[in-house]
Amino acid sequence: MMRVKMWKPTGLALAAIAATAAIAVAVPSAMAQRDPAYAAARAAGQIGEQPDGYLGFASTPTPAIRALVQDLNIKRKAAYTERAQATGSTVEQFAFTSGCNLIANTKPGEKYQAPDGRWLTRDGSPPVRNASCP
Repeated sequence: MMRVKMWKPTGLALAAIAATAAIAVAVPSAMAQRDPAYAAARAAGQIGEQPDGYLGFASTPTPAIRALVQDLNIKRKAAYTERAQATGSTVEQFAFTSGCNLIANTKPGEKYQAPDGRWLTRDGSPPVRNASCP
């Protein structure tokens, strides 16, 4: 029986992934913020950041909002895939670290998903994030 050694990130590797993730999410986020429909849905609390690094629906979406979020999530996955290859991590690891950063960067009044699956509205205090977030 062949044993496969799992890659376990070191503190330095996690820091590199986190730094690269912060840059990678800036591009899709900047593109999204130029879209008035995205800004309106976010301000209305219809969509928010999820711990997995993708946008989610905090309420039942309209077909237009669903299409917008699907498009943005496809763009995020492409960015995560590119950056994960560059850092030697998996897409899932990179997306998770990006999710940590995106939730940390939410503004008061914006929705985000807590690790237990509840949708919360950011207030002035730090958001509730996964204990594994860097």
